[in-house]
Amino acid sequence: MTAATGSQLDVFYSIPGNFAVRDTQDLMTWPFFSLAKSKRVRPIDFKMGNVVINVEATPEHGMATIWDADILIWAASQIVEACDSGRTTSRLMATTPHEILCFTGRGTAKHHYDRLKAALDRLQSTTVATSIRQPTERRRHRFSWINEWKERLDANGRPLGIELILPDWFYSAVIDQALVLTIDRKYFRLTGGLERWLYRMVRKHGGHQKGGWSFDIAHLHLKSGALSPLKKFAFDLRKIVRRQSLPGYRLSIGIEAGRERLSFVAIPEHPLDKAARIMGLAPVEKP
Repeated sequence: MTAATGSQLDVFYSIPGNFAVRDTQDLMTWPFFSLAKSKRVRPIDFKMGNVVINVEATPEHGMATIWDADILIWAASQIVEACDSGRTTSRLMATTPHEILCFTGRGTAKHHYDRLKAALDRLQSTTVATSIRQPTERRRHRFSWINEWKERLDANGRPLGIELILPDWFYSAVIDQALVLTIDRKYFRLTGGLERWLYRMVRKHGGHQKGGWSFDIAHLHLKSGALSPLKKFAFDLRKIVRRQSLPGYRLSIGIEAGRERLSFVAIPEHPLDKAARIMGLAPVEKP
């Protein structure tokens, strides 16, 4: 399904429900977001091979964080679910804050609504320029994570919800479902920025392969876009390995050719849990 052509976009009304959680592989692989809870203004300037990424923030709002990206995960999940059921989708989405908060495992008190609006502001004010999915290496696609957003009111000024417009770069990746992966709903419970980034990286590269995958820790540090020095990054990574907090994966750290490497392998999944994960449900309680 594609969005309406022309200057006027059709409105895609969100689907209520607790369906499967989807993420885009580009956002899981590359450094697009701040991993810190404190305001980040320093840009991300990243280059690896043909991939170039520049992310800039405004002093007023700061850079969009990996927690703010939950809104994009919600949007991707909505679009894929609609496509799977034969509904027409659009970059212009209408929903309620309550739906986003519930889907992403947040509370629904007033301060949660205020934080959601602040996240929308950061997503709208953060600008990205990247060579990813561009036909020539020198070409850059420039966009904000949300082109614009607004609150909807009825004739009496009562809130009806919000509308937001997704950038074409992100929307195209979601429509091409080969670029989307299902992630564990427990991801939303991860509280650390590095933990969240690491889960997405592991899910993208490790998948459910029996042999797992491994990365040089210095390479991971570069791909994270984190401001912390390598020594601190490695220290925090070891703490995550000790906790074994990433849902569905077992982590280990070893030395290979004199360099530290992080290895990860998928934990064998019970068939009932797999069915529940695909359907976006909670794991099945087993005796």
